[in-house]
Amino acid sequence: MSAGVESSPVDSNPVDCPLTEWPWYALRVKPKFERTVACALAGKGMASFLPLYKERRRWSDRIKLVELPLFAGYVFCSLDVRQRLPVLQTPGVLHFVSFNGEPTPVDREEIRALHTAASSGAALAPWPYLREGQRVEVARGPMRGLQGILLRIRDEFRLVISVTLLQRSVAVEIDREAVRPL
Repeated sequence: MSAGVESSPVDSNPVDCPLTEWPWYALRVKPKFERTVACALAGKGMASFLPLYKERRRWSDRIKLVELPLFAGYVFCSLDVRQRLPVLQTPGVLHFVSFNGEPTPVDREEIRALHTAASSGAALAPWPYLREGQRVEVARGPMRGLQGILLRIRDEFRLVISVTLLQRSVAVEIDREAVRPL
């Protein structure tokens, strides 16, 4: 799996384009409208960013490699928030991701890291957000169905979860891919 980046045709690197003097915002868009919105924003001369990843999809008659949005239902856009009306009038845009009614900017370093990862050609895929102290369930393997609390993230592939048995805790180290959040 490799990644793709969809961005404004104004510049191949949307993070460094002249329009990025403005903060980046996350836009919530209608399902399956991510590309349509990104292209429409680019057509309006706005810097947009749609990180993509590739995934094999199976149909009854074939297997195909398709590009999908890394964050389904979201497109990133850089703009002066006071000029947000043209963005909100774009077909497919539902609203800005907001806090207390005000659009919340996305950290510029997070956008830069996403763009770097997506344009590097590295294999990207969406992943559930896990944090220490969160309740999780083992979804695969011999401990399937076991629930516990995520104690520690050891490295990118291993988690330590605490499982309560007979009012005692047992820590078990498990592959990250085998765990899902509750």
